[in-house]
Amino acid sequence: MKKGIYLLPNSLTLCGMFCGFYAILASFKGHFAYAAWAVLIANIFDGLDGWVARLTNSTTKFGVELDSLSDLVAFGVAPAVLIYSWGDLHAFGRVGWGAAFIYVICGALRLARYNVQMGTAESKAFTGLPIPGAGTVMASLVLFYSEVWGASPGKNYAVLFLPFLLAALMVSTLRFHGLKEINFRERKPFWLLVVIVIAFVLIFMYPEIVLFVFAIIYVAWGIIEGTYLFQKKRKMKGKL
Repeated sequence: MKKGIYLLPNSLTLCGMFCGFYAILASFKGHFAYAAWAVLIANIFDGLDGWVARLTNSTTKFGVELDSLSDLVAFGVAPAVLIYSWGDLHAFGRVGWGAAFIYVICGALRLARYNVQMGTAESKAFTGLPIPGAGTVMASLVLFYSEVWGASPGKNYAVLFLPFLLAALMVSTLRFHGLKEINFRERKPFWLLVVIVIAFVLIFMYPEIVLFVFAIIYVAWGIIEGTYLFQKKRKMKGKL
């Protein structure tokens, strides 16, 4: 039996966890933009650790569990603390901290379900909104709002509703797509490369706005596709 761990993928995973920890500290100090960017940067490490593990054939059970713990910190606890502090959810009393806590709980449940279903239902599309996607929506909202309006939202019911919505989407059975569905070894249409280049240019030009728009489109696409598939199955059952 081999002992020890693979350093490179697990180090990348811990970098993502550090980003989440930093985001929490920055939120406490009122540095909300720094906290939001830390959550977004954690996405890079979250993607790199899995890619490196597969590339070097160093995927282990230890790495999978560590990745889930890192995701819970970076995309669960950190965005919850960020939205609670930035969105003044304390103004709503128990409902405010309850919204943040529900988000964390559903994020943990989402990760646990992912680990159990790995290799079966989760082999292609994600079942439920991935927790990095939910965390990205929260973080990009902070940057978008600050860029457009330049101030915190104060007591805003839309901000209060957001954690509940994302929590419900994470534990739902809606299908959300991921990069693992794309086979980069196959030839792709030329226009796809053009779209990718344009997307990167827009992100570099207006990162606060474009990242939020992309995050909302991703969530909306999952909801629309899930609703369409549900209606399709319902019609098929009606014909039987």
